[in-house]
Amino acid sequence: MQTTKFDFPDLVAAHLKQLTIIRSFLLILLWGSVCASFYLESVALPLAPILTILILFTLIHLLTYFRLKNPLQIIKPEFFIQLLIDVILLNALFYFSGGATNPFISYLLVPICISAATLPWRYTWIITSLCLLFYTLLMFFHVNLPVFEIHHHAQTHNFNWHIIGMWFNFFVSAMLITYFVVRMANDLRVREQQITEMREDELRDEQVIAVATLAAGAAHEMNTPLATISLLLSELRATHSQDSALMDDLHLLTRQVNVCAGSLKKMVKDSELAARREVQEKNCLDYCNNIIDLWQLMRPQVKFTKYISPEIQQHVIRYDSRLDNAILNCLNNAADASPEKVEVNIQLQNKKLIWQILDWGIGFDSQIQQQIGKESVTTKTQGLGLGLLLTHASIKRLGGEVRHEANQSNGTVTVIELPFVS
Repeated sequence: MQTTKFDFPDLVAAHLKQLTIIRSFLLILLWGSVCASFYLESVALPLAPILTILILFTLIHLLTYFRLKNPLQIIKPEFFIQLLIDVILLNALFYFSGGATNPFISYLLVPICISAATLPWRYTWIITSLCLLFYTLLMFFHVNLPVFEIHHHAQTHNFNWHIIGMWFNFFVSAMLITYFVVRMANDLRVREQQITEMREDELRDEQVIAVATLAAGAAHEMNTPLATISLLLSELRATHSQDSALMDDLHLLTRQVNVCAGSLKKMVKDSELAARREVQEKNCLDYCNNIIDLWQLMRPQVKFTKYISPEIQQHVIRYDSRLDNAILNCLNNAADASPEKVEVNIQLQNKKLIWQILDWGIGFDSQIQQQIGKESVTTKTQGLGLGLLLTHASIKRLGGEVRHEANQSNGTVTVIELPFVS
């Protein structure tokens, strides 16, 4: 059976894990009760059927534990079957231990509560109906235990046992229900946060797609004018070859046009690689040095210091040109904010490649801080606000993360976390 996009199989697995923890406490209590019956003369349990059921219950519990270790997806019908097994085996135990007079029969509230909190209503109605049916039948059909029989005409030892048992069962059930509901609420809060992040990612991706569409259209439109300019420049060089001053300008223009044409070709190639979802791999140290060398050629006037941990040489990073552009954009933002002082630290932390880019500019205010990476924002007078949006999208697509934190004195610390292959 397939799950829908809103089933969240990992959440169902978390619920089954919590049910397994509850079962562990329940089985400890049940086995402890059987062991205690050997020392209480007033308790005469039919040990053969009870031990058979308990052994079966324990085996199912162990199989469920190993099932959680299996990567195969856990879905809601499977969780429902697990609850159904609990209900059936517990009622079988109650049949051989006093039926409805057993004070622990109110434990049937626990699977009802769990089902109501985690499963669709149709499953919960089945669980509730079965519990009500079994409870009703156990009022008339069960193996009597004198220790649980209540005599209303006298305050006897049997009545005390029943009251104590009911109180203890209420205590255990209340603790287990409270524990499960609290853990489940935490899981739901985490899931709601993930849903919110997914929606934000969808909105950001829509903006990125819009930008990519415009860029593709602009690239197509620029191709013809660039070809015309290149042809005219070639004719001008042939016509005015004797004018050295003009030739210098024409050569400069030719180089600039070639750079633009090369950028367009690179854009098309990157788009093809992205469509095929192809990425490249490279040694982390070589990759980082290449990025910084390229940035230094682009911004030779910027004064910066760098530290690269030698540990990163032992690892390999997965990348494409969009990651290159994303890191270069962060470096350029730092250079624009404080061209007289930029610090770059690259190291290994928590099995991730960490870039720390420090500048001493004016930094971001709290409002812009909340919008970074989610929509187009800029603090530059001539900025388009697309750089940070594309940076966050590109790095997150490769499994990384970007954060912008306040520097100790003033300015910004941009932290880029990137996973490595090995």
